[in-house]
Amino acid sequence: MLHTTFARRPALRRPVLVAAFEGWNDAGEAASTALGFVATELQAEVIGRIDPEEFYDFQQTRPTVRIDGERRIDWPEVEILAASVPDLDRDLVLLRGHEPNLRWRAFGEEVLEIAGEFGVELLVTLGALLADVPHTRPVKVVGTSADAELAAKLQLATSTYEGPTGVIGVLGDASRRAGLPGISVWAALPHYVQASPNPRAALALVDKLGELVGLPLDTALLEEASEEFDTTVAAIVSDDPELTGYVQRLEAAADREQRPLADLPPEQLVAEVERFLRDQPGGNRT
Repeated sequence: MLHTTFARRPALRRPVLVAAFEGWNDAGEAASTALGFVATELQAEVIGRIDPEEFYDFQQTRPTVRIDGERRIDWPEVEILAASVPDLDRDLVLLRGHEPNLRWRAFGEEVLEIAGEFGVELLVTLGALLADVPHTRPVKVVGTSADAELAAKLQLATSTYEGPTGVIGVLGDASRRAGLPGISVWAALPHYVQASPNPRAALALVDKLGELVGLPLDTALLEEASEEFDTTVAAIVSDDPELTGYVQRLEAAADREQRPLADLPPEQLVAEVERFLRDQPGGNRT
């Protein structure tokens, strides 16, 4: 691990590595919020960091200045956290930070070395994307795995997507080639809800993660935040007749299941989003 510095290396039991990245993979900050919630609830401890110098373009992902007694610069970085889960026979390693700008293949190798250092048995990546789904329906969450046996066991989808990808796709490919089982979990958010973070989608990701790895978490705080979020969004929509009509059309389409997004692999969800955006005035938006 050429670019990782550890404060300590705890002994972990059959760990699962869960990763989420801010940026392209993180609509509504749902994935990063979900991972942050898990870290807080499990009192995860930062045990290491990946050096940002090798993997970030600081003109694209800029450091920030803050005053904490003295003037400091906070550099973008990827943190490695460890969490003990007493109620399970396994622990968690959490990986969080902004999506790297540079050297993704080297970054993937670095993550796999970290996984090997702790004997990680499963990689789970979290992501969120924008789609033409109504905010009044349950959040669509999709899990996929390239491991056919694992996909069948957990009733996950497989993906046949071909096209652009993010660092999550790169990590998934790297883990597959290394023989490390991997799962990718994505939530679909309404494209017309611009507020971040989106606790409703974060809650859906946390629930799905808990289901997949048997993770016992008290999600009461996220549930409360989701209710407040829903109330705010409902008030905004009700004040806009055009938006209200649009949401009603999305609801009708969802109820008819013309496009059952819950059955689509995440990359196909991305394709659905891209198709939708191209069809709108001033298409090719991101």
